Amino acid sequence: MSHLFSQHPQDVVLLALCVFSFTGCASLPDTEAILARHTAQAARFETARGPVSARKSAAIVAALKRQSGDLDILDKQIALEQAITDSPLVLGNKVTLLKDGPATYAAMLEAISGAQDNINMESYIIEDDATGQKFAQALLKQQRRGVQVNLIYDSVGSLNTPKLFFDELAQAGVEVLEFNPINPLASHGGAWLINNRDHRKLLIVDGRTAFIGGINISSVYSSGSIIHSMAKAATGDGAWRDTDLQLDGPVVAEFQKLFMQTWTKQHGKALMAKNYNPVLAPMGKDIVRAIGGTPDDPFSLVYLTLISAIDNAEKQVFLTNAYFVPDPQLMQALIDAAERGVDVRLILPSYSDSSLVFHAGRSQYARLLAGGVHIYERQGALLHAKTAMIDGVWSTVGSSNLDWRSFMDNDEVNAVILGRDFAQQMAAMFALDQAASRPINPQTWANRPLQFKLKEWLARLWERWL
Repeated sequence: MSHLFSQHPQDVVLLALCVFSFTGCASLPDTEAILARHTAQAARFETARGPVSARKSAAIVAALKRQSGDLDILDKQIALEQAITDSPLVLGNKVTLLKDGPATYAAMLEAISGAQDNINMESYIIEDDATGQKFAQALLKQQRRGVQVNLIYDSVGSLNTPKLFFDELAQAGVEVLEFNPINPLASHGGAWLINNRDHRKLLIVDGRTAFIGGINISSVYSSGSIIHSMAKAATGDGAWRDTDLQLDGPVVAEFQKLFMQTWTKQHGKALMAKNYNPVLAPMGKDIVRAIGGTPDDPFSLVYLTLISAIDNAEKQVFLTNAYFVPDPQLMQALIDAAERGVDVRLILPSYSDSSLVFHAGRSQYARLLAGGVHIYERQGALLHAKTAMIDGVWSTVGSSNLDWRSFMDNDEVNAVILGRDFAQQMAAMFALDQAASRPINPQTWANRPLQFKLKEWLARLWERWL
């Protein structure tokens, strides 16, 4: 297939190993059966001081409904989320929407430079390029000042990064942990879980500020999503379009918990005693839930949350995603929503660093278009964002793609944000991306060249492993 597809090196390794590996083979949940087991229950919220009263919780939900309309999604979604995850809905946070690499990297590096006690960082890809070196030097500077730095990187994602890059960090005192090493002799705890990858992007500074989203540590993100010519973009020199969050407030403790769980699961060394869990004061008015997913879970929390949100949507489902290889349940949820009158829009890439994923996703366009789903392909930048906004009140940003791998094989992390103000920011960002996108016309799509249809058919054969 090499004459038809050009794959990212990490994708080639994963695909080859997954085909010949039968470890960690999870399955997607039967969402209808799980949802049926969870009847509506009173919403529960927490503050920096702990749980709030049932009366105040009910008042919060009522206020959200007054702001955004009589939305079924709130009662049902809140009930489901708290039934399937032990991560609470946390009040009193400040959520800052970060668009593209320059803004995200600037905020991350500023937070790192201001660290006083500890820095925990987790990333799928950390490259030894100009951006990687900038982060390495910032981390080394803080480590030498006495700030403890703990770093998790994925073995496959960072396959092209020289070992020397991480060795230099370790020699300076940074605790470095390789997630599920490719080398079976270096596996943690005796299990070689090559198919389980750490796709999370997470930075936590002093246990008070967290960053999550889609961005890796690589110079490909450094130019942002300004419009480039398609000729330049097609060569891989174009800009990347991504979305991230900076979170300040009590919910940061939940993201810290996820980092520590990964460190423990991967048998990392005992961490130096630091103030990883400080007392956190309210920093804003945003309501946030941290949702982490791993193949160890009985079902994907991120997947079930998203499917439920789409199923409960009444007005809008706006999804932006880099790698779209939907399973049958997600396909049906999108079509069902469109058929009941919900405005369902997808912004997807117009080209990709993974041709197999790109064409496998496109193989589903015809059915989605026939079902009333509107599809747009982002022009002028390689789309890498993973976001959703539903009904003007429920939003999520994180590392999870809309593909089988994210929902079955990867460690992922997302934030769910409840509230009209943040949803309006998401809607405005979506509108800008839609304006920079080409709508897919059903008739034109039906008449696309035969070579595209052949690529889609071939890619579809591999969709489970992409």
